[in-house]
Amino acid sequence: MDWKFPFSPGVRRLISAAVVVSLTLTWVGDITVLTAQRNSPTSWVAVFVTGPLAVLALPDTRWMPSLTVRATGVAIMSMTLSCLCLFVSPSAGDWGLLETLALLFLTARVLGVTQHTRTAAWTVTLLVVSVMMLPLRIGTLDAFVTGGYLLTVALALCVIIGYSTRALEARRQRAVQDVRQAERLALARDLHDLIAHHMTGIIVQANAARTVCATAPEKVEPVLEAIARSGTETLESMRRLVRVLREDNHTALRPADLISELGGLIADFSRRQPDAPAARLEATAAVRTNRFSPEVETSVYRVVQEALTNVHRHAPGEHVVVRLDADPGWLHVTVSNSWAQRRTGSPAGGRSGLGLIGLRERVEALDGTFSAGPEHPGRWEVRAGLPRSPAASPLNPPRPAKK
Repeated sequence: MDWKFPFSPGVRRLISAAVVVSLTLTWVGDITVLTAQRNSPTSWVAVFVTGPLAVLALPDTRWMPSLTVRATGVAIMSMTLSCLCLFVSPSAGDWGLLETLALLFLTARVLGVTQHTRTAAWTVTLLVVSVMMLPLRIGTLDAFVTGGYLLTVALALCVIIGYSTRALEARRQRAVQDVRQAERLALARDLHDLIAHHMTGIIVQANAARTVCATAPEKVEPVLEAIARSGTETLESMRRLVRVLREDNHTALRPADLISELGGLIADFSRRQPDAPAARLEATAAVRTNRFSPEVETSVYRVVQEALTNVHRHAPGEHVVVRLDADPGWLHVTVSNSWAQRRTGSPAGGRSGLGLIGLRERVEALDGTFSAGPEHPGRWEVRAGLPRSPAASPLNPPRPAKK
């Protein structure tokens, strides 16, 4: 069952297993009571028809209608059976605990996962009415009062659980949106600084071309080519820039200095963990001899920075390897660390999980790919692939031979 609650996958599996076990034991109990006592035909319908159908409405599958449609159908079916017990077959019988439990679970689930508030409200109202009508099947006033009281308490607990889950999910969604917005603004600030760097170079080269135009015309063409190349890189950065918001105290990563910046970052990480093996930086020759667009270098730095922060918080003392590789179209960065099987308790700062969301937002904004998770037994990896700038070229390209 996919409950879509804001819990980790392990907790979701535990909740689903507990629900399946409780529903199975409840159905076994219903069948045992039904075969041991003489009950009305409506009790058999409740145990073998409406109860199982209500359970089948709980999980989500591709071929089933939406949750609200399923919950509405189950509620109407249950209310119809209760009315039949009251007006057509008023003899005493059991109302079916499996159906009751399934309706209570549906109430909590609809309230917890339905996005539209109005739809959730009227669907939960139908479910509540159907649950409160269940004691009508017994046929006695004392049983109706006692059953109504117990069901009221159970419904109140389910509503509280559903509303709490809904509030937690809404708060998580707001936190995710805040992280994504902050990452977009940070990327915009970095791009602003890097575009300013390009434009400064273009202005300097244009002034140089105007100076040498009269005295050395043959030197003008290489300068114009450099201006065109810088302008292309600037337009490529501007294409990715949606909004620009700059803070006065913000400083961006210096372009064309990726290896040294990462070396300093990894050295600082190793100093903070004196008892752990020193972190290692591996960069292929393709990375060391080529240059990349400034926004790509800045994003690689942010990926490594966030990955090392997560290692320090979640797996202190483990061995870390940062690897950079490049091919003709992409720059790849991988941060891997050994993963202790023991649990060390809650990390410093808690477990928000929002840092990886910000990284994914930054990388995908540059048309890249991002993944994080256990890749091998005992190892955790953060991988990012970023497309190289169309204008990327070797740092020291061979000069054309003079004719």
